[in-house]
Amino acid sequence: MPRSLRERLAILSDAAKYDASCASSGTTRRDSSGTGGLGSTEGSGICHAYAPDGRCISLLKILLTNFCIFDCAYCINRSSSNVERARFTPDEVVWLTMEFYRRNYIEGLFLSSGIVRSSDHTMEQLVRVARELRTTHGFRGYIHLKTIPDAAPALIEEAGLYADRLSINVEMPTDAGLATLAPEKQPAGIRRAMADMRIRIEDAKEPTLRTRTRKRFAPAGQSTQMIIGADASNDATVLATSARLYGGYGLKRVYYSAFSPIPDASAQLPPVKPPLLREHRLYQADWLYRFYGFSIAEVTAARPDGMLDLEMDPKLAWALANRGDFPVDVNRAARESLLRVPGLGVKTVDAILAARRHRRLRLDDLGRLRVSLRKVRPWIQAEGWTPLRLVDRSDLAALVAPPAQQLALL
Repeated sequence: MPRSLRERLAILSDAAKYDASCASSGTTRRDSSGTGGLGSTEGSGICHAYAPDGRCISLLKILLTNFCIFDCAYCINRSSSNVERARFTPDEVVWLTMEFYRRNYIEGLFLSSGIVRSSDHTMEQLVRVARELRTTHGFRGYIHLKTIPDAAPALIEEAGLYADRLSINVEMPTDAGLATLAPEKQPAGIRRAMADMRIRIEDAKEPTLRTRTRKRFAPAGQSTQMIIGADASNDATVLATSARLYGGYGLKRVYYSAFSPIPDASAQLPPVKPPLLREHRLYQADWLYRFYGFSIAEVTAARPDGMLDLEMDPKLAWALANRGDFPVDVNRAARESLLRVPGLGVKTVDAILAARRHRRLRLDDLGRLRVSLRKVRPWIQAEGWTPLRLVDRSDLAALVAPPAQQLALL
């Protein structure tokens, strides 16, 4: 019996949950108020993703279909998987997006798909959805399309005209891992597609000679996703791959998705999923590399096996291994040194630099900046405060660790 729209929505929204790369930060501000059309990238609603300033961005996150001609071992939607299959037409996705928006359920769309018939056929269907939303319905909300590496360049070009962000998943941290678990996918082709997309994005930022205006192509940039724990790659390898992707392809984000065991799994896959905390530590280390001036080698040097410590955040682990760099004088130290102090974030460091132009800072001044004094005391000097030999204590990790919490049983 044909499935109803509601049943297909349940299947294809559940199938989309394995794709983590659906944050909506970084896009241009577009609003339909006063200009006609529908939608906004700036409103608030049901929380699906977070922008850097903490705003909740609600997204309709679905697959166009979970049919797929590929047989990637780690994917629940692989061709050999015994899962319920469903498919939307492009017109149905357009209708769902508009109806969800009119009910204030969403502010944007994240659309991916299994590959059916061919890469070009599937990509054309995804582009059609975005084109109809933008041109026929005047939708001005956020659109993120998951693109297919070996689709025709003309289709990728058109996708960038309508989508805010495009993404191509590298899937695995290493070429060897991808060759083992997804032999139908070509790492060189994925990287070539990401390089082509970077060129298009950068070209669109340059004003034209005649009109001095900029073209529009994926203004929120491109992102990717890596599956963590499906192969033997350690955290140092994962982060080194991320660093190459950021540097080589100008990515906005690399998303880390902890491998989740799937029914009828291949014997090549681990029988249990990695600790979810590993995914969290990778995001923290990624942040240190991108915004705090740490190198990947520094972040991963604390343990010989190349894995991040699950018991503490990587910044604290680095500080404990490099106690000779502390204490740091908050009234004299450079920004780069302050960023390495456990408990000080980027915004807090900028506030310290601004405040110390007018007075020498004391501990209570840091408290007014909402700094956790328990975390920073061993690592800093301030007016009227010096930690003496506190930084050398053998139990320092326990002193600065967050207090234990009673977990709920129900």
